[in-house]
Amino acid sequence: MDVYFHNTMSGRKERFVPLDPQRITIYACGPTVYNYVHIGNGRPAVVFDVLFRLMSTLYPRVDYVRNFTDIDDKINQAAAELGEPIAELADRYCEAYHQDVEALGVLPPTEEPRATHHIPEIIAMIEQLVAKGHAYEADGHVLFNVPSDPEYGSLSRRTLEDMLEGARVDVAPYKKDAKDFVLWKPSSSEQPGWDSPWGRGRPG
Repeated sequence: MDVYFHNTMSGRKERFVPLDPQRITIYACGPTVYNYVHIGNGRPAVVFDVLFRLMSTLYPRVDYVRNFTDIDDKINQAAAELGEPIAELADRYCEAYHQDVEALGVLPPTEEPRATHHIPEIIAMIEQLVAKGHAYEADGHVLFNVPSDPEYGSLSRRTLEDMLEGARVDVAPYKKDAKDFVLWKPSSSEQPGWDSPWGRGRPG
């Protein structure tokens, strides 16, 4: 059976041709766990569950990864207000998320990585972006330099000129371009942080 997907880059419905017919990989961005989830978090859980089930009937192996963002300014703020470690707060809301999506009848993913469990990999990826000229350090932050990638926005068929400057991110004075976004940010002594080539900080 052929499967067709809408390709956002081409703007057309196209037949799915796997790179490896023996192993399909699916990645879905999971919730940021600082509070209970809302219907906007439930929708992708259901949509990707349908895709996971479909692919599992057609291919011998399907690896479905759905992450948890468990380090974030909103998490830090919520944990500080409650006077508890971010890990405790994140654990509680991860479990609440599991209960909610189970009630929706979705299957568990193959893997559920948490951002805080992969800090060395995150740092290594940022180092590669800096080395390739796609990221830069400024005032203790490391930012992705959006104009360095001429194809940025191609997946959604948006040009850099189409993007409203500052619409989704703060326009900080240390940015080379208003569209640049933070990959790594410095942590104060009260905030969670990890050692990095750019000082103690956390993923942006």
